[in-house]
Amino acid sequence: MRILLLVSAFNGLSQRVWCALRDAGHEVGVLLAGSEREIVDGVHAAAPELILCPYLKDRVPAEIWQRFRTVILHPGPVGDRGPSSLDWAIAEGARSWGVTALQAVEELDAGPIWAARTFPLPAVPPRKSALYTGPVSDAALECALEVVAKAGDPSFTPVPAEETPTQIPGAGPRPMMRQADRAFDWADPTETIMRRIRAADGTPGVLSEVGGLSAYVYDTHPGPVRKARPGTLLGRRQGAILVATGDGSLWLGHLRPAEGGIKLPATTALGERLRGVADSPVQAYAEPEIPNAYRQVRYRRTGTIGWLHFDFYNGAMAPGHCRRLLTALRHAIAQDTRVLVLRGGTEAFSNGIHLNVIEAAPDPAGAAWASIRAINEVCREIITCTRQVVVAAYAGSAGAGGVMLGLGADVVAARDGIVLNPYYDMGLFGSELHTYTLPRRVGTDRAQHLIDGKLPVSTAQAVRIGLVDEIGPRHPEAYAQWLTLLAERHSDARAARKRRAAKARRLAAERIPLDVFETRELAEMSRDIYADRSGFSAARGAFVRKTRPAATPRQLLLAGNTGPVLAGRPRPGNAGPADRRLPSAVRPAVPVVA
Repeated sequence: MRILLLVSAFNGLSQRVWCALRDAGHEVGVLLAGSEREIVDGVHAAAPELILCPYLKDRVPAEIWQRFRTVILHPGPVGDRGPSSLDWAIAEGARSWGVTALQAVEELDAGPIWAARTFPLPAVPPRKSALYTGPVSDAALECALEVVAKAGDPSFTPVPAEETPTQIPGAGPRPMMRQADRAFDWADPTETIMRRIRAADGTPGVLSEVGGLSAYVYDTHPGPVRKARPGTLLGRRQGAILVATGDGSLWLGHLRPAEGGIKLPATTALGERLRGVADSPVQAYAEPEIPNAYRQVRYRRTGTIGWLHFDFYNGAMAPGHCRRLLTALRHAIAQDTRVLVLRGGTEAFSNGIHLNVIEAAPDPAGAAWASIRAINEVCREIITCTRQVVVAAYAGSAGAGGVMLGLGADVVAARDGIVLNPYYDMGLFGSELHTYTLPRRVGTDRAQHLIDGKLPVSTAQAVRIGLVDEIGPRHPEAYAQWLTLLAERHSDARAARKRRAAKARRLAAERIPLDVFETRELAEMSRDIYADRSGFSAARGAFVRKTRPAATPRQLLLAGNTGPVLAGRPRPGNAGPADRRLPSAVRPAVPVVA
């Protein structure tokens, strides 16, 4: 079937639906929603048999839904309406929620029903972003696949909304949630504050006052019980701050200053306002876990297996994150284990360097350079580790340098349903030693195709091309159990010893030292960062400030669509596609799986 995804952004859910439909053999394109005229022209140029809207904040023009079958994936159960569905569900403590696929009509979220799914919500309030990338994404994909199947059935007719029973009590039309609905007082109970903040994470955040700064707050975690005046800043650690509440405390990881600021680690946003606020004690990796301690990186071992878990907000890694991960990685490698599992967060394994921190720095070019050098150190440590069999566990999706981060591991094990973006955008050549690791996994030609194509990759495709070795279950707990069995399998003493020895021999026999790959990458990156040859500064600013693209990238359009595009035309004076080729001097003669 010829399917068009009409979306406000090609986000994680849209990418997952795009990948799944393409894997199923459909012809799938994307149109980023712009003005009404742009939508109408773009749809007519694509001439789809079906339009799916997995993430659309705009109204579908009547000229489109009256002529083309158009189905909206709404993140709420049957009967729910409004733009703040997940916000209300989390804020009000709903115990179950759903996704509904409904046909576009004049009234928003009121069309006939094509498919619906429900799922339980945890008692502990989830972050809205985690709910969206987890149960909502799963339910939306199931609905999308059912819609496509029904669209191929000439006898199918969607059921009018008024004839469909409400699946969840209380579901109904709700207004957009305003800041007045989200407001809290620091004297409120910890659970109340945490629920309000998590219902707005990662957008729009909750407006509050922190350390004298009016800011939107995000990324909250329970803190230890402390007796202090509510709102008092009690400590700081790894970019987060500890704030006293009515009955305890909360860690805040990120803030966005109300006056035209961008989202940043809380300590960066507060700056001099933290004068006199003490650093919370650093816990050694070997010590038992302290309840409600703020830790972005954790290490534990079970017998001959070491587990290194890191979870950075939105998968973004500033130099401080990289240094913490590198220190933990070296600690883990020094242990007498046979297997080391390097596992990222469930929302995101890693998305590479932290663009917001770079954008806010007094010297953005210097900050970008420091960031890429820091993440390269982590990649090098993974590539050169011969003391353990290294398993890179992609529990969450990954983009840009985040995909490349784990490719130097001996085994790459992905959770089913995540999406990988193994290419560089933002006007950067890219580093993370990808010119060494990527061709060894997928071959030189395919590596070049992935880099130039700038398209997401599903886990099914990733395992077919060798980017990923193993795929585990979608459910996080089932994936954790599967990952344990995988690590135990690789911890066999004889097999692990042979694998480590083979890797050591291969590294020693490399004709071109690892330094050569990094030097070339950094030479290219220096032109992007300091000379801005490919528009890194503007692209970074647009990403950080969530500026809508002017048009849809060419590679996402349906074949035959001749509408305006962003990609495909080299900028005058900039490197064209031919300049991105790996030079023959650094291409491996025979691709080898790392």
